[in-house]
Amino acid sequence: MPQTITINGKERQVDAADDTPLLWIIRDELNLTGTKFGCGVAACGACTIHVDGQPMRSCQARLSMVRGKNITTIEGIEGKAATAVQSAWRELNVVQCGYCQSGQIMSAIALLEDNKNPSDAEIDSAMSGNACRCATYQRIRKAIHLAAEKLEA
Repeated sequence: MPQTITINGKERQVDAADDTPLLWIIRDELNLTGTKFGCGVAACGACTIHVDGQPMRSCQARLSMVRGKNITTIEGIEGKAATAVQSAWRELNVVQCGYCQSGQIMSAIALLEDNKNPSDAEIDSAMSGNACRCATYQRIRKAIHLAAEKLEA
C-alpha cells in the first residue's frame, strides 16, 4: 500500500509494508544510495540517517517508525554543522575506502549540532556506533575537532 514519507525535505510516495527497513526504501525504492548497508543489525553505523535531527540506523528503523517524521540522508544534509564537517573531512583527507563515511559524517553532524566543542571522550562516545574497517578513527576525531573550530569561527 502506498505511503507518504518526508525525506530530504520532500514528500515521497513509497510502496512498502510497515515493517520494511527504511534502508531498503531509501536505497532501492528512492535510489538514494549514499546510505550504505553494512551489517543489517545496527552495529556498524554505515546506514546512519537523521530522523527529526537525531541519528538513527536505517537498517533497523521500520517504515512505521518514521511516519510523520523528517528523514534526512547524506544527500539532503545541510546547515552549518554539515558544511563544517564536510569541509574538515576533505581538508584532512579522512576518507580511505569511503564505505562507512556517509554514516560517520551523519553521526559527526548530529554530535556537533548538540555539542559545539566536544572532548575526545565525547567524540569517541558519539562515534562509537560507527565502525571503520580502514581504522581512520584518529583522522575522524581530528576532523570533528576541526569542524568544531570552523563552527566557532
